[in-house]
Amino acid sequence: MTQKPLVGILMGSDSDLPVMKKALAVLAEMGVACEMDISSAHRLPDKTAEYARTARERGLEVIIAGAGMAAHLAGVIAAHTTLPVIGVPLASGAMNGVDALHATVQMPPGIPVATVAIDGAKNAAYLACEILSIKYPELTDALEKYREETRRTLMEKSAQLRQV
Repeated sequence: MTQKPLVGILMGSDSDLPVMKKALAVLAEMGVACEMDISSAHRLPDKTAEYARTARERGLEVIIAGAGMAAHLAGVIAAHTTLPVIGVPLASGAMNGVDALHATVQMPPGIPVATVAIDGAKNAAYLACEILSIKYPELTDALEKYREETRRTLMEKSAQLRQV
């Protein structure tokens, strides 16, 4: 794998960091270099647009964007790049993330955003790895190893539970 960042992780606020760090951890485990920043779609619209417009030339291949409430961070990023964008709706506000889910998943034709579950930063990172595995086959091995470890762990827990 390359040492240059392949995945950009953006969030609308530093309050989103506890959830978005989970994506960072998965990418590190998979050996995927990434960068992380704060860039609000509404409070820093010029920075957000510039980040998206220049992402490809900076070497990024996938962007993960997390935001809560009805923030449109992933959608704004997708409007300014043709790179794959994965939206992570974050649980916050009166609707506890349902508004963020709707804002992230309801995109107009031609501006897609792949969307994971509310607070699903880990799955966003796994999806980014799956996308990257098309070009970087060593990620296929890492993903298969992770899934096998997950299966093995669950089988062990199942066996222990049956003995109770």
